[in-house]
Formats: sequence, C-alpha cells, structure tokens
Amino acid sequence: MNISIEKKEFSDGVYKVSRFAEKKSTTLQALSSILIIAGNDGIKMRATNLETGIDLKLDGKCISDGAVAIPATVLQQIASSLTQEGTITLEHTGDIVSLTSGTGKSLIKTVPYDDFPSIPFPENPKNRIVIPGTLLKNLFISVASCASLSTVRPELSSIYLSIEGGNLTVVATDSFRLAEKKAHLGNKGTQGKFLIPAKNAMDIAQALPDEDVIMSFDEHQCAFVADNGMFVSRLTNAVYPDYRQIIPKESIVEAIVLRKDFESALKRTMIFSDSFQKVKVSFNPKKNYFSFFAKNQDVGESSETISANVSGSSLDLSFNHRYLSAVLSLTSAESISLTAAGIGRPLIIKGVGDTSMLYLVSPMNQ
Repeated sequence: MNISIEKKEFSDGVYKVSRFAEKKSTTLQALSSILIIAGNDGIKMRATNLETGIDLKLDGKCISDGAVAIPATVLQQIASSLTQEGTITLEHTGDIVSLTSGTGKSLIKTVPYDDFPSIPFPENPKNRIVIPGTLLKNLFISVASCASLSTVRPELSSIYLSIEGGNLTVVATDSFRLAEKKAHLGNKGTQGKFLIPAKNAMDIAQALPDEDVIMSFDEHQCAFVADNGMFVSRLTNAVYPDYRQIIPKESIVEAIVLRKDFESALKRTMIFSDSFQKVKVSFNPKKNYFSFFAKNQDVGESSETISANVSGSSLDLSFNHRYLSAVLSLTSAESISLTAAGIGRPLIIKGVGDTSMLYLVSPMNQ
C-alpha cells in the first residue's frame, strides 16, 4: 500500500476514527488499532471496539492498493504533532509502515490486520430514515449529559430514540433529571424505538457530517450512513422506563424569566453552594420575582433576585445547581418557563416558544 494525504485530512480522520478504537485491548490487538485501506473505493480508515464501529472515507491519492493496521495511540500522537499544511505519505512494506512528512520519516510497526473484525450492519432495511447530520448531532449532544454515568442500569446510561408520526424524540435521564428533545421529520412511514448507549451516541455525534444521514436500525444495532462513511453502534437490550409517568400533569406555580438573567444569577449563586452543590429557588408571585439562595459555612452566602412573571402560589425548592445549569444547553430561547407542582415534586423547565424541549429536575431535601 502506498498513499498520499493532506495533513489536515489525515489528522481529522485519525481524531474521528480513534474514538471508536478500544483504548487498551489485551485480548485482540486489532481492536486498539486503526485499519487503513486503499483500493477501488479510495482511502478508508476503520476502527471498532465491538460496541461501535466506523468506516470513514478520506480524500487522498492512492498510488498502490493494500491494507494495514496501526495502533490508534501511535497515530493519534503523530496526528497531533503534525502541522496543518502539506501532505504525508504512507508506504507499507512487510510489517512496517513508512510515514513521510516533509523532511521527517517515521517507521511504524504494524498489527496483523487479518484479526480485524468486520463492522456489523443492521439487517432490516425497512427501518430507514433520512435526517440532517447537524440535527442528529445537536439532539445527541443536547441530551447525552443527562444519561447516567453508571452502567448498573444500562437503560439509564442510554439515549432513548422514538420515531413516530414523522417525529423523532430523544430522551435521557439518570433518575435525578430528564431531558427530552423533539424534531420533526419528513418521512412519516418509518416508526420504531430503540436505546443507544449515550457514550456511543457521543462518539458518533463527533464523527457525523452536517449533511443528510441515512439512519437504519434493527433489534441489535443502528447505523448512520453518510457520503463520508458509515458509523455503527450496538443497541441496549433493555426496557426504557415510562418517563411520561413522572412528568407532573398540573402545577401550582410558574415563573417566566429571561434566560440571560437566569444564567448569570445562577452562576453567581453557585459559588456559595455547599458540599452537596445545593441551591434554593423561590417563587414569589406577590412581588413577581424568582430568586436563588446558597450558603456555605466556609465561603459565605448569596441571594440573587430575578424579575419574573410569576403566577400561582409561593414555593421554595432546593436543587443541585449543576442540574439547573444543564438546561441552558438544551434551548436557545430568550426566555424560559419554570413550573412546579409542589414540595418534593419535580421542576419542569421549557424554553418559551420552543416546543421541542422539556427538562425535568428532581428537588433535593430542604
């Protein structure tokens, strides 16, 4: 194999593909490697950790065909050291790859690529839908942080996707807070529900192009096919909780505040939160304000009052400030609505005029 690639194209490719390689594989060395293939289909980079897989197309010049597997960590280190201008050449001979960049030359030991596993593809072609890559990336990135970091309950460390009536709904929860985002799709024929591990979704989001992507899925895996390649993830085999049951149907108070006021007041207040990161919020309909309060014995205390349109009954609730600030990445609306159903009940936050988003956060003990 002998290929020539622009340095930026090479570096960007290594950055995207290395996310799909096993960080440290003691059983199969190929899983922690990147497979580079040159042939009739051009130049490709592949990687898989058996949970996710990527087949990425690269622009470059194919001088002679072939395939070679190189440890991902080595390619990452080389890619990060390259300047952004000029080209590199890779020439494979025996068990060595010669990488030439300008006046520099590196000889890299390869990994037997015969051990490289195939990347599975969903078997049911009926479950297919076209969706803009930029929209899918936004949906995944928006809700993924709300998924559980623990794998004890795999359904909670996953993102739930539901396609119904031409709408795509994505949900993530760690049982303390919940984020739901919706998007309207053109195709009303395809329907289905599945769970994708949140970590896998984030890796795929980092590699997806902005252009249209064909999303397909079956009972075991989902795939995202674009002009620049294919991205695959296994699915979580579990039942997602009926999260609609925990969303309060009624409320006793609502406050509408400017997003920028909410953000700046919360940032100042959280400096004074205690070891539990607790911040108290207060609804005052009589004086038409919404306030934050935090107290730390070692730092001091802070109270921030925001002008708001408040209707209903007075109410005080306490929350983890990280969970409150997470809503800011879910909507770009200028104003946000906060509704509560009472003491011990979840707080619902929405963007005013943004029907695509719902955020729920459970209160802490007072």
